[in-house]
Amino acid sequence: MDTMRERFASVTTQLLDEDPRLAVVLADIGVDGFRTAAERHPRRVVNVGIREQLLVGVGGGLALAGLRPVVHTFASFLVERPFEQVKLDFGHQGVGGVLVSAAGSYDWPAGGFTHMAPGDIALLDSLDGWTVHVPGHPDEAETLLRHAAAAGDDKVYVRLSAQSNEAARPVDGARFLPVREGRNGVVLAVGPMLDNVLAATEGLDVTVLYATTVRPFDDAALRTAVAGATAADVVIVEPYHEGTSTRHANDALEHVPHRVLGLGVGRRELRRYGQIDEHLAGQGLDARSLRERITGFLGR
Repeated sequence: MDTMRERFASVTTQLLDEDPRLAVVLADIGVDGFRTAAERHPRRVVNVGIREQLLVGVGGGLALAGLRPVVHTFASFLVERPFEQVKLDFGHQGVGGVLVSAAGSYDWPAGGFTHMAPGDIALLDSLDGWTVHVPGHPDEAETLLRHAAAAGDDKVYVRLSAQSNEAARPVDGARFLPVREGRNGVVLAVGPMLDNVLAATEGLDVTVLYATTVRPFDDAALRTAVAGATAADVVIVEPYHEGTSTRHANDALEHVPHRVLGLGVGRRELRRYGQIDEHLAGQGLDARSLRERITGFLGR
């Protein structure tokens, strides 16, 4: 199976052939995947070098010129470092584009903390009007990338990951999917967290929802799931900072007495490089740890 990043390069290369409005902006990261596209469309595949603020600024400029920019690099260099350019060159200018990140929270642990961005979604939450996709499988990534490219002048962030679930789900770029039904609570799994959540909740009488589009938050799906449970207890498992979506769940359930537990990446820095599985365990996001935390919350 190819990776999400490999699928991103192949799908976007196809889209460049089909849509003369599309342009790709890179900052050295991912250049090899677009060599063929750059030969075919030298004016619409731009590598600015290791200049992340310029990367986003060029994307905003192309959008002002009427193009649909697809801007790509690691999450820490796409959202955190050039956050002011994201805010001003897209938000303040009132133009749209597609930001596609890789590496996420700890996909390349050997890169160190400079290459980790567990706060990317929380940062985008401070801005207005961003759609956020977090696919959990390369097939889902392709579907959501096509949605993003075709989304007019919307501002869209696609968070690719090295982590992947075993099977793809029929995502539609909007709604949460019910994966398992139960009565004793609701567990919302985001993107690549689904397989660990399903393993952690095996045999438990809980509903499992699957989210790959987290902004806008699907209030209706959460309310429907909670209405079918005996208690309005909700656990959200996200592959970025814990609690990032807790406010949205509280807003969706404002008229219902409820409890929400947000699980995800903690603020404490894990300073040993390790591997992805070790970071998952260190953050309490492996299946065994999740089961302990979920049953502990629901059993109170």
